[in-house]
Amino acid sequence: MKKAILLAALALGVCTSQAQVTDAGNKFSDNWSFTLKGGGVFATKTATGEDFLKTGRGIVGAEIRKQITPTFGLGVEGEWSVNTSSWTGVKSANAFDHQYVGVFGAVNLMNLFASYTGAPRVFEIEAVAGSGWLHSYYPHSTGIDDGNSFATKVGLNFNFNLGEAKAWTISLKPALLWNMNGDVAADKFSNLGYDSHYNVNNMYFELQAGVTYHFKNSNGTHHFALVRPFDQAEIDALNAQINALRGDLEACGASNAALLAQLADLQAQLDACNRRPKEVQQVIKNLDNIRYVFFNVNSSYIQANQQPEIAMTAAQVKENAGATVLVQGYASKDGSKAFNQKLSERRAQAVKKALVQNGVPESSITTEGLGVTEVFNKLDWNRMAKMTVNVK
Repeated sequence: MKKAILLAALALGVCTSQAQVTDAGNKFSDNWSFTLKGGGVFATKTATGEDFLKTGRGIVGAEIRKQITPTFGLGVEGEWSVNTSSWTGVKSANAFDHQYVGVFGAVNLMNLFASYTGAPRVFEIEAVAGSGWLHSYYPHSTGIDDGNSFATKVGLNFNFNLGEAKAWTISLKPALLWNMNGDVAADKFSNLGYDSHYNVNNMYFELQAGVTYHFKNSNGTHHFALVRPFDQAEIDALNAQINALRGDLEACGASNAALLAQLADLQAQLDACNRRPKEVQQVIKNLDNIRYVFFNVNSSYIQANQQPEIAMTAAQVKENAGATVLVQGYASKDGSKAFNQKLSERRAQAVKKALVQNGVPESSITTEGLGVTEVFNKLDWNRMAKMTVNVK
């Protein structure tokens, strides 16, 4: 008993140091698990003197555990042994002849001596110690009441943690259980060795296998997560960085306000522009603004039948103050390119001279010689000058 108490004290002593680095996933609702187990149980001494192995019978049980730290956990368990033989010579009529219900503490020896690495290891060993209520079923035909007694239990768990998430554990669970205060039937069966003391000849040996599921925690895993503690210098540096970022945020807010004000001003200007009456420019394109003077082959002489065109153009310019006229001379493909270029210039100058003679100011006339062109599909018609009047 003293050994169990010392073991529990040692485990609790480790809790504080482990908790400092395992804050993530350490709520009350975290790190719960459920175990189903089964195997065999053997009596080390019987009234009939049977062989150790012959006393064996099946045992089934279940556990619910809360892991306090990666090193220490607390749980409750229940076990029932199957009635296939008798340890006392008095066989129960029930399917189960003994049951044990108790609490236990478990110390992970790997984490105790090698520290927790952030996730369960593939293989781990736990030391387990607990105590509880041991009940023995006796047939009432014997006149013996069922036995109730205080019991203690110690054992080991050899755990194999499976998968990447470590949500499942398969365990081999050897344990020793002692009846601590005898049995109600001890007076009638005093020769059976039920005295209350730790003795290898007065205990039960259990060998079970278990399957455990670890419920998911608030940190998203099925186990504790390590949290690295920060020293004060790191905290001060982070606070300084936060304050600097807050300053940057305030500066951005001021800049954003200025940009919003500028945007509002531009929007107001745009709205003012949209409210202005639209100015419509009327572009007059009338065939009366364009007239043609046609020439003979290789000639820049204006024939009499072309004079009316010049007269009408001059009249239009004089009727519209500020009007100008563009005279463009052309030639057909007869002759060389250089000759035709000169010819188109002479034709433009001839028309200009005629316009001046009809009262058009020379300053309002612009001439261009454009050489050979194909303004008209009929090539002969390209021996001409075009007059375009621009009215303001």
